Parts: sequence; C-alpha cells; structure tokens
Amino acid sequence: MADIGHNSGDSILDQHAQGALKSFINRLEHLEDEKAGIAGEIKETIAEAKVSGFDAKTIRKVLRIRKMDRAKAQAEQALLDLYLHALGFEL
Repeated sequence: MADIGHNSGDSILDQHAQGALKSFINRLEHLEDEKAGIAGEIKETIAEAKVSGFDAKTIRKVLRIRKMDRAKAQAEQALLDLYLHALGFEL
C-alpha cells in the first residue's frame, strides 16, 4: 500500500507542501465563512421580500431560471408544458 503523503510518496510533507496545504486550508476556511455570511444575507433578503408580499418559492424559481441559458430555460418550460398537457393539467 502506498504511503500517505505528497506526490513524492514520502509519509511526511516537505516544508513547501506543508505551507501550500496550510494556505489552501486558510483560504477555504475564509471562503466558507464568507459563504455563511452571504447565505445569511440571502435568507434576510428573502424574508424582506416575503414581508413585502412576494412568494419566496417563486422568487427562488425566478433566480434559478435567470441563471440558465435562455434556450435551456425555454426547452425546460416546453417540456414542463408538454408533461402537464399530457396529464390533462392546463395552466
């Protein structure tokens, strides 16, 4: 079985690899903290929209659709319409 370690196969990381690993871990921890803060801001903004009378579920759907390529969004909508029509459920 191969030793646990950096690409060299050594069981202990050299100083350069240790420094690089620490740097990656620190950056990732910082980004995770930022992500948590942003998630909190998103939650607060959705709550504000709800207080203003907007539907949170629909807002999230609009956000998802706006991220899509227009052709992909249209194809998804056409497929949804087709399935609903096949089930006798017209909007």
